[in-house]
Amino acid sequence: MKIIIVGPGAMGCLLASFLSKSKEEIWFLDKNKERSLEIQQDGISIEGISGSWHSSVKATVETKEIGEVNLIIICVKSYDTKEAVTEALSLVGEKTQVLTLQNGIGNIEIINEIVGSEKVIGGVTNLGATLLGIGKVRHAGHGETVIGRIDGKIPVELRAISEIFNKAGLPTRISRDIKGLLWSKLIINVGINALTAITRLNNGRLIEFEGTRRILRQAVTEAIRVAKRKRIKLIYDDPLAKVEAVCEATATNVSSMLQDVLKKRRTEIDFINGVIVRQGEELGIPVLINSLLVDLVKTIEASYNLAV
Repeated sequence: MKIIIVGPGAMGCLLASFLSKSKEEIWFLDKNKERSLEIQQDGISIEGISGSWHSSVKATVETKEIGEVNLIIICVKSYDTKEAVTEALSLVGEKTQVLTLQNGIGNIEIINEIVGSEKVIGGVTNLGATLLGIGKVRHAGHGETVIGRIDGKIPVELRAISEIFNKAGLPTRISRDIKGLLWSKLIINVGINALTAITRLNNGRLIEFEGTRRILRQAVTEAIRVAKRKRIKLIYDDPLAKVEAVCEATATNVSSMLQDVLKKRRTEIDFINGVIVRQGEELGIPVLINSLLVDLVKTIEASYNLAV
């Protein structure tokens, strides 16, 4: 199987390194020529809970070097999804599948519009990764990856992808309710990401302080109300307890949104807390805490280039 990963960030590099063990043909498609050349020449270096190891993958900015592929994995930030999938469109053939393992809600809908819903697979992963430099990643957390189609169908291509991931050492299963999983992951991110970006605390410290713990609970409660009104079945009996458990389990982790803020990059706030704000307002559900979190993160972004 020819697999292309779009976006050589922390998660993209971690996935590429593991998938390279499967003996499948692995490529990176990048928009940055210098970065792709460096990865092509030096490969990917992993450190952390899976040990220290190195893998070689192909990388390019030219789709014509790759040709038609079997699987495209989208690992770019959510706000870059449309551009990334459009750039990769020439790689899509009759049997090509496009898998998104991104944060937030809305990516599947964007990809559907470009390649058609019959080719799109949604997914959530509990892997933890921190980008240390070009092609250099700290593997910060083990976790299951779950994939599936919005329509609940399980075609042979989906099973083949799951098998390859498992053989590569990435525990993966298929779900018929990927929408519920995506929203369950969203609610965890709603509680953690923006708060860590604002306070610059690691995940675990959010529940050490009464103030941040109270805000976390209020933000998550708003998100749960929106999900219930939309009749989305969450996978956790007690989503609030799950968010706090994730904080404990990933206590030392630096969330992806905090990583973005520390590097003065645009965040994915619109695809996480922003989703709750927009849908809450449409449904007439008060979302004051999530609105506040969105405003604060956007203020931080706006202040990046201001002199102190």
